[in-house]
Amino acid sequence: MTLPPDQRPQFPRPPTTADDHEGRTITVVEYDDGTGPLVEMYGHFDEESRSQGLPPRSDDRTREWLEGLLEDGYNTVAYHGDDAVGHAVLVPSGELFELAIFVRPEYQAAGIGTQLIRGLLGQGQDRGVEHVWLTVSRSNRIAMNLYWSAGFETTASGRGEHEMELFL
Repeated sequence: MTLPPDQRPQFPRPPTTADDHEGRTITVVEYDDGTGPLVEMYGHFDEESRSQGLPPRSDDRTREWLEGLLEDGYNTVAYHGDDAVGHAVLVPSGELFELAIFVRPEYQAAGIGTQLIRGLLGQGQDRGVEHVWLTVSRSNRIAMNLYWSAGFETTASGRGEHEMELFL
């Protein structure tokens, strides 16, 4: 069920700062500062941390992928000190925006994804984004719970994936 505009959730606008479940201070910011910190962050992802072929495996392919995301999308990054530990992006696709989110493996399951997605959706609201969708592996219960907690609804189920959407 889609909520009327006056009943849709409002999300915080970056920058935001909060402690994660491990007591680490995490700052979420809008991001457009180049690929360097993100290439370094994605270098920490092993095969088990990749989903749907992302992030790319090599630094060169990661840099190329990020250049497109930074040029076309709305990007939000989570920092622990000076280290990028999470990245979320809304990429335009017609009237819809596709959401992708990545948290460095050693920072997962600490609430950073929640901070990151909420900041990104707040940034999207500020930029006039109205409709967000994503796909997620049906076996990725942690991600599905994150999306449900942000208000996403499952709209279709395929062989191994769910499509989800949210109206901002």
